[in-house]
Formats: sequence, structure tokens, C-alpha cells
Amino acid sequence: MSTVELTPRALLHLLFNGARAIDVVETAYKLGLLEALEAGPVTLEVLSQKYGMVPGRLYKFLDCLESLGLVRREQKTDALLEARYTAVPGLRAAAEKVVGPQSLERDREKYGWRELHGHLPEVLRGERSMPAKDFEWPPQTTEQVAGFEASMAAGLGPILEVFRTHGGTLWRPGQKLLEVGGGDGSLAAHLLEQHPELQVDVYNLPATEALVARTREKHQLGARLGFVGGDFLKEPLPRGYDAISFVRVLHDWPAETARALMKATYEALPSGGRILICEEFRTPERLTAQFFWSYFLMGVDSCVSRLREVEYYLLALKDLGFKAPEVLPGPFELVVATKP
Repeated sequence: MSTVELTPRALLHLLFNGARAIDVVETAYKLGLLEALEAGPVTLEVLSQKYGMVPGRLYKFLDCLESLGLVRREQKTDALLEARYTAVPGLRAAAEKVVGPQSLERDREKYGWRELHGHLPEVLRGERSMPAKDFEWPPQTTEQVAGFEASMAAGLGPILEVFRTHGGTLWRPGQKLLEVGGGDGSLAAHLLEQHPELQVDVYNLPATEALVARTREKHQLGARLGFVGGDFLKEPLPRGYDAISFVRVLHDWPAETARALMKATYEALPSGGRILICEEFRTPERLTAQFFWSYFLMGVDSCVSRLREVEYYLLALKDLGFKAPEVLPGPFELVVATKP
């Protein structure tokens, strides 16, 4: 069975051929090859016949996937048609997230990253920045706010999954949740549909109230989906809730701001109330997936978004007085802690 050693030279070769590598993965995804490869091992003969491809050319194409470490090959003889291939586990799902029709990368051309490409020395010296027309943080206009919240709602899949997985232990009948920075209320709507006795208020800038109202009407949630307008950078968090959540919020702010928000949550919660923090925590895999945004945000000083290790939140919550902070597993981990 072949293996790929990602030496510095191999990595640089891969980066140099990045666009071509993505072309290969995207082609395999679109043609349906990844399903057959994940069900493997499957021979080159079967693949070429099934998809009507020239065996010699398909062999080279699969060599490309093998060189990326995405496909494993077994070949006991020199006969091409007898070569057997198997995709690494989870390849198709990963490809769907990166090159599939709903991928965030599909929208990458609308961002102004080309303003930075080839100009990184000037960017790093502070001589060149991302134009405000391409990205302004925090969003200022009604259109910018709506666009930002729509993009956040589009990426809810992994978050919905972790809340769905642990819903039975998170919520009790009659509880009230304050979702801080809850966007257009899309996550709240899903939670309310899954838990009929739950009530959720979205706490967000007043400019988002109309977006939440639209979500409330779309899902016919009535008074169960509420809205509280405010600015958590200037005001205490509202009281009267059994739980307060931050979903993809704290990583957008400096450490002192994130800690201040966790402290404000402690002060707002009653005894027995819980804080919930859900976002992508820093791991080698996620750091790789974050490459585009790290590159893009180099030219935006106003946005300090960063992935943090989950230990940062666990230690901060314990230090602030929360008890039993724990990490609930899922596509996005969920940190939960209780006020004594």
C-alpha cells in the first residue's frame, strides 16, 4: 500500500500546485468517483468501465489523488487494470464542504482577496489594506448587516448537529435561552422546532430586529422567538434567562473582550444557569481549513477574529467562578458550564 510523506519539499510542491490539486478533487467529486473510491477497494478496470474513462489517463488522475494523500493504492503486479484504490475515510464529506455547491469557498471570488495577492510585503508593513467596500468590520450599513448574518446562517450545519446531538441534556421544559449575537434567529428557530417547550430571545444590535422578525414569521414561532436589542460592548447582558449562549461570537473579539463577556454572563445568570460556547476551536485540521480567512483578514485590522484552543475557555470559565466546565463533542464542540 502506498504512503505519502509530507516533507517540507513535498508540502511546497503541493502548495505550488494548489489550484491544480483542487481541480482534481473537484473533478472527482463532480464525477461521483469519490463514492466509488470510499466504497473500495475498487480496481482501475472497474472504475474505467463504470465511468467510461481511458484507463491510462484515469491511472494518472488517481495518481494525483494519491499524491495528495487522499487515495490509497494497492498494486501487486505491473498490470494497470489490477491496481486497487480506496479513498481515505471521510473524503467525500470533506470534499463537499470545500468544493461542493454549498461551500463557503464557492463565494470566495466575491471577496477582495485579489487586492492582497502579490502584495503581502506591503500588507505586512501596513502599507496596503483591504478596501472597506470589500469588507468592513463590524458591519455598518443595513445591507452589510444583512449580508453578514445571511452568511452566518448558511454555515449552521455543524452547529445544528452538535445541538441536536446533545439537546436531550441541554434543555429542560420551560427554559429560556438568550442567544447573544444570534444573527437572524436561524439557530434559535431550529432549536425551538426541536424543543417545543423552549423559549429563545436573540440579543443583537437593533439593526437585526427585522431579520429576526422575518425568521419568526417564516417558521411561525410567535412569541417563542423574541428579540432584545442592545450592544454587549456597552451594556450589561439581560437577566432572567436559564442559559446564555455564544455561537461563533467570542472568537471575533480580543481575549479581554471575550473574557469580559463571559464575566457578564456569570453576573446575568441565576444560580444553576448555564453558559454555552460553540465555535471552531483551534486544532491543526481547523487551522488548515482557516487558511483562506487568515489570508483574507491580514488586510483588515479592525477584525481580530482568531481560533483559540478550547483550553482557553475552560480555564477562563473556571477562573470566573463557573463550575464543571466541560466539552460536548461534535462537528463544532460545545463548551458548557454552570453558575453555582
